[in-house]
Amino acid sequence: MNILILGSGGREHAFAHKIARSPLCTRLFVATGNAGTGQVATNVNMNIMDFKQVGDFSYQYKIDMLLVGSEAPLVEGIADYFADQAQLRHIKVIGAKKAGAMLEGSKDFAKKFMLKYNIPTATYRTFTPSTLAEGLDYIAQHSLPVVLKADGLAAGKGVIIAESTEHAQATLQEMLAGKFGEASNRVVIEQFLSGIELSVFILTDGISYKLLPSAKDYKRVGEGDKGLNTGGMGAVSPVPFADDAFMQKVKDKIITPTLQGLQTEKIDYKGFIFFGLIKVGDEPYVIEYNARMGDPETEVVLPRIETDLVALLDAAAQQKLADFGELQINPQTATTVMLVSGGYPEDFEKDKAITGLAEIQDAIAFHAGTKLLDNKVVSSGGRVIALTAFGDTLQEALQKSNAAAATIQFDKKYYRKDIGFDLM
Repeated sequence: MNILILGSGGREHAFAHKIARSPLCTRLFVATGNAGTGQVATNVNMNIMDFKQVGDFSYQYKIDMLLVGSEAPLVEGIADYFADQAQLRHIKVIGAKKAGAMLEGSKDFAKKFMLKYNIPTATYRTFTPSTLAEGLDYIAQHSLPVVLKADGLAAGKGVIIAESTEHAQATLQEMLAGKFGEASNRVVIEQFLSGIELSVFILTDGISYKLLPSAKDYKRVGEGDKGLNTGGMGAVSPVPFADDAFMQKVKDKIITPTLQGLQTEKIDYKGFIFFGLIKVGDEPYVIEYNARMGDPETEVVLPRIETDLVALLDAAAQQKLADFGELQINPQTATTVMLVSGGYPEDFEKDKAITGLAEIQDAIAFHAGTKLLDNKVVSSGGRVIALTAFGDTLQEALQKSNAAAATIQFDKKYYRKDIGFDLM
């Protein structure tokens, strides 16, 4: 099977790393990929938002399966494009069509969906520039802290938790004035839920689903969960506090009604659903949906799956997950620590030479923001490399991830040394 992965981060390297080992994979391409994916697949320099270009390549290279790693092509409808083209519709697309991807593409859509299908989530209201005055009044009456979210895609940076009324009101004005571009043309203001967060993932064929390992990621740039939100500074899997009783509630109250809601709405959904959850007391609430796997959670979830990933994806594409059988999961703990560029998530420098990759032991280096420059690996993004390790205990896995993080060097390298400490 010839397979094309769309994306260029650590998530896509983790997919490529797993898929390349499958006997069902004949040729593997990644667009646009990075220095890491180039070691296990053929990188393709193309604009993944140019669906005709992606389609032409897929036709020319006889692609059998398209795995959409990143959210933007899904939200813009790449799965619909392939389904609409006679020469492409035989290709198995792993990724929601545009209607389903709206679970991630619009926070307002997702909140309305959750309310309609009685899926537990925080109370909210949505405001636009024309209802700014109402929004300011709403904030004035709201309990603190209060959460403000850009309605559209904002690269993981469109969520602000305001501790004061003044900060919240100023933030609403900034967002509706274009702080996050079109993504904040509408702003969702919601109740702050106090608890502990986790990520739950499923692969669905639209009817049945397979539950993947749970994970917990760390969004704040600073140790002790302080500082600005990032795309993710590290992750652990499994999540110790997500026991069988809690996960049964997740299945009954969140996963099942979500899939039933999609079916009721006649939304054809073949792909991953990421449930960003918070455990309040013993109850799960949905903070957000994503229409793809998370990053850096993918870097700890996929390595724990011992089942052939290509066979699993193929079953989802053919709507045969109900007959697939149980997934084989490594019982060990996996942890990942993200190396980032100095200054991230704000302004940072690129093209920093990276050394020490060959010296890593007991860990996997998943490239996130890297490229080859004069045949040398250099940084090309804010998040640079995720270092994933296994251990019989959380402490053992973290020790290996942190040792690998200390081994790799580049100018102004930064990483959190307290990933997972809150779970010990």
